[in-house]
Amino acid sequence: MRRRPRPYLLIRKATPLVGRRLRLTLTDGSVVERDLPVLIRGGGILEPIRRNAALFRRVRVAYGTVVWPGDLDLCPDVVIWGGAPPDDPRARPAPFLKVDPWWLPRPARPRPPRRAARGKGVRSR
Repeated sequence: MRRRPRPYLLIRKATPLVGRRLRLTLTDGSVVERDLPVLIRGGGILEPIRRNAALFRRVRVAYGTVVWPGDLDLCPDVVIWGGAPPDDPRARPAPFLKVDPWWLPRPARPRPPRRAARGKGVRSR
């Protein structure tokens, strides 16, 4: 059985919005918005665009993906689909997506304080 080709979409135009969001025009003509703070929260090579809003606004499109000065770029599939593209060639990306990839580490949640254990024979007043 032959598999159908995946939808092959690339980014044609990127416009920065408030709060590290991008409005993207895709090669099929659709316009979508992506909220990227989760993608760039890990720091590392993307630390400059996380910290510097002026640098984030200098986004441009090259080779079908979003790029920033200093050779910073993101995979177009992650930006468009939030991961690997679906197998259905008729699938279309959601108009708005908070990109939250599963492979990034989650921030640790604070644990609630422990209650003192009551032992046998201890009276409570």
